[in-house]
Amino acid sequence: MGNNILVTGGAGFIGSNFLRDRLASPSGDTFINLDTITYAGNLENLKEVSEKENYFFEKVNIEDETKVESVCKKYKINGIINFAAESHVDRSISDSKPFINTNVLGTLNLLEIARRLNIDNFLQVSTDEVYGSLGKTGAFAENSQIQPNSPYSASKASADHLVHSFGHTYGMNVKITRCSNNYGPYQFPEKLIPLMINNALEDKDLPVYGDGKNVRDWLYVSDHCDGIWEVFLNGNSGEVYNIGGDCEKQNIEIVELLLDMIGKPKSLIKYVKDRPGHDERYAIDNSKITSELNWKPKISFSDGIKMTLDWYLNNKSWSNNVRSGAYLEFYEKWYGGLAK
Repeated sequence: MGNNILVTGGAGFIGSNFLRDRLASPSGDTFINLDTITYAGNLENLKEVSEKENYFFEKVNIEDETKVESVCKKYKINGIINFAAESHVDRSISDSKPFINTNVLGTLNLLEIARRLNIDNFLQVSTDEVYGSLGKTGAFAENSQIQPNSPYSASKASADHLVHSFGHTYGMNVKITRCSNNYGPYQFPEKLIPLMINNALEDKDLPVYGDGKNVRDWLYVSDHCDGIWEVFLNGNSGEVYNIGGDCEKQNIEIVELLLDMIGKPKSLIKYVKDRPGHDERYAIDNSKITSELNWKPKISFSDGIKMTLDWYLNNKSWSNNVRSGAYLEFYEKWYGGLAK
């Protein structure tokens, strides 16, 4: 008999990729997608799997402890993978309260429910941003100091500490994954790569923070999802696992590469005032997950970025549908203000 797994935030970018991957690989498991469908959540991301017999959707906010517990009882949940999060750093700088409510209090609700119902496998999907910023050399290991530098990363670090504490205090089977920057299909268009693709296709300015030399480690989303599943099934309780792509790139490198691939001039690049507290560099040491769980990234950056661009070129209606409302309002307010 398979597991009944609650996947919170399953209509978002990484969560929906995870569900599509898992539902395409018969395992006997049942997946219950719990999502409140905010501006970044989109059930269209899961259209192709919505009729699967082992997939169910519940529109519930993880901040509503009573309703979440009811869902867990209804489906006899015995595992939780928590993707649900406010995740855009710029938005956290503009207004941090939603990040505390969802990322900290929401995670606490899930942990309390898991404890009460004896749900025996809890995986927290976190980020390398909880470690802070690196200099020119080195990489974040699982035992690196936690030193978040934005309201977003502070909220994720707080959630990680709560997860660890519940494992230590109550003996719960908890695990944490911390990933580097993801990219791939269905990513909400305020993130770097889809933002640059969409703007370039429409001959709009490509806003680049500061000098564009901030460095990130890039990981194709399906590789990340495979790593999460491996940790969920086989990771050791109480442990943190870094999931990185071994692929460091400056932001400006990404932007210029995409312009070359699309065939647009570099004159579209518009340098804007740097993000407050912008971390200089992230890099992940993923040796623990590669050695203990035999996971490693399969998709090279050259292949992944081509697949990503092709997806956006072939799914312009999806991009047009989501680039409205809350996205458009925030984009004009945030980037317009930085450009002044």
